[in-house]
Amino acid sequence: MSMTTKNLLVELLVEELPPKSLKKLGNSFAEALTANLKAQGLTANDAVATAYASPRRLAVHVTNVAAQAADKSMSQKLMPVAVGLDVNGQPTAALLKKLAGFGADASVVPNLKRAPDGKTETLFFDSMLKGATLAQGLQKALDEAIAKLPIAKVMTYQLADGWSSVQFVRPAHGLIALHGAEIVPVSVLGLTAGRETQGHRFEAASAMLEIRDSGSYEMQMESGGAVIPGFEKRRAEIVRQLAEAAAKAGGGVKPITDDALLDEVTALVERPNVLAGKFDAAFLEVPQECLILTMKANQKYFPLLDANGKLTNRFLIVSNIRPADTSLVISGNERVLRARLADARFFFDQDRKKPLDSHVLDLAKVVYHNKLGDQGERVKRVQSIAINIATKLGGEKLARQAEQAAFLAKADLLTNMVSEFPELQGIMGRYYAQHDGVNDDIAYAIEDHYKPRFAGDELPRNMVGVCIALADKLTTLTDMFGIGEIPTGDKDPFALRRHALGAIRILIERDLPLGLDQLFHAARHIDARVIKSLSDFIYDRLAGSLREQGYSAQEVDAVLSLRPQLLTEVPKRLAAVRAFAALPEAAALAAANKRVGNILKKAEGSLPLRQAWDKRLEIDIDLLPEPAEKALHQVLNRIAPKAEAAFTAGDYTASLQALAALKEPVDTFFDKVMVNTEDDRLRANRLALLLQLQQAMNRVADISKLAT
Repeated sequence: MSMTTKNLLVELLVEELPPKSLKKLGNSFAEALTANLKAQGLTANDAVATAYASPRRLAVHVTNVAAQAADKSMSQKLMPVAVGLDVNGQPTAALLKKLAGFGADASVVPNLKRAPDGKTETLFFDSMLKGATLAQGLQKALDEAIAKLPIAKVMTYQLADGWSSVQFVRPAHGLIALHGAEIVPVSVLGLTAGRETQGHRFEAASAMLEIRDSGSYEMQMESGGAVIPGFEKRRAEIVRQLAEAAAKAGGGVKPITDDALLDEVTALVERPNVLAGKFDAAFLEVPQECLILTMKANQKYFPLLDANGKLTNRFLIVSNIRPADTSLVISGNERVLRARLADARFFFDQDRKKPLDSHVLDLAKVVYHNKLGDQGERVKRVQSIAINIATKLGGEKLARQAEQAAFLAKADLLTNMVSEFPELQGIMGRYYAQHDGVNDDIAYAIEDHYKPRFAGDELPRNMVGVCIALADKLTTLTDMFGIGEIPTGDKDPFALRRHALGAIRILIERDLPLGLDQLFHAARHIDARVIKSLSDFIYDRLAGSLREQGYSAQEVDAVLSLRPQLLTEVPKRLAAVRAFAALPEAAALAAANKRVGNILKKAEGSLPLRQAWDKRLEIDIDLLPEPAEKALHQVLNRIAPKAEAAFTAGDYTASLQALAALKEPVDTFFDKVMVNTEDDRLRANRLALLLQLQQAMNRVADISKLAT
């Protein structure tokens, strides 16, 4: 690469980009462009790329970019000597054709290198590949970066010539490409690179802004263009202004924290200006979840909460303009919000005129899935599973509460409020149930039965909620697996992975004494084939979740390959495996266990192994001629009951630790004793001993999985 390098700036000026994907588009554009230039040898390895993304522009600034990449020596394999040269050493037609492809002719033939390629002597053509100029390299990088952009929906629009049309996320109006102060002659989307761009639509000092050089871009945009081009810088400025406006409002209020909303608002303004607005306090009679959602989802406002997290009648607006008199902007926003809040109050008042249970019958008119009937039928399945689970966990009283909660859980889907704001499902059910005088245990279970809705979400707060949440998730899983709707690759339209993880978290974190087999038994409508694939799916999800929590693949495999029915035991078993693995004897015992498993596998189906089983693993002591096998039998007789007692008591760590005493006798046994002897009776006896050993060792986990 040539020694003189300068900074490069590329900016694409576009119409307002989709706010929810702006951050992703900005990062993708900068990363792809920089990686491409680097791959072509046009930037230093330590080049730093800075991404810029505002509603109307995608840009990147790259340090240390060369005007031309260094030349590269190339060695091209041509063909075997016997094919390329005739008997007189003259080039054949095939060789001349091949050389022409590299822009060379017969004059290079005497200089061709000969080298063995495998057993054949082959001709090689050594040449220097001229390094790409920045204009060539940037053109390629631009084309590829634009092709790689994660655009959900492309627009087709016509260019100024009135004939040609191009496709892009939004119509593009300007392109800057500056290497230092020089324009790089590239073109894309019908635009030719220059140094002119536009600043803020209303507040830029002039309609067009001329960028002097690549280094002055950010400063010129901020001062003359009234735009903060950096996404993160703009976001930080919004956070700062929100905090400042909240402090000015007084009373210890804080703006709601919502990263997705912050990102979206950052993508909607080029230079933020935070203003404070108010609404009529009478609206606070409507549940705050409805008001907050209206403000955030429809208006992109930041509601202000008091010190206890309760909504106040004040909110913050992130505006894109800075008029001298802000009262018109504020009153305009307040007027729009008043209409929105009035709608929410109307829905709330209308919904409360009918009791919640009056909607249940109408669920029969709502299709759940064309192969699974209506929502009414689904509610009956959830009810039946919920009653079954509740009976096991809390007897008759809990079962009656679970039955009522499951009956009401989906009724709010037919209310006005949830039709308008589907995100409020469950929450509105709780408010309406409380309004109807339903007790809090059942009302909160209606809200909580969707939990956990995402990773890290809280679990249902009471046992009724736990029963309904488990029943609801289990119904979805068994229904979908029953009709073959099993997630593949990235596709999981019914969020079955999330449902499975939710059920796993509830079982483990609430320490529920429910085995997976009991849960599947509660869902009576599924067959053995579905149970098999669904339980594989659940153990897979659990394994992935445990690995994310920091357990090794070996530890997880050791515990889950035994398919423990009570998932609440899994963390205790994992802790025991970890403690066992730290013992000095662990490696030898894991290796021995693996060997035992292999011997028994090889003997599978053989008569001696069947005899060993048929004898119910009884061992004929007189048929243990070797001292090493007698010794192993004695130690096993002493150790196995101890390990088993600890296992039954739930002390998995002690159960595994007890096995340490087996190391010496097991090692000696394998040194001295031949298991696969010709004598069938003796072999059956030895296999019975190994079966006993394997059963004693693999109660908590399959420790052969720890063998390296």
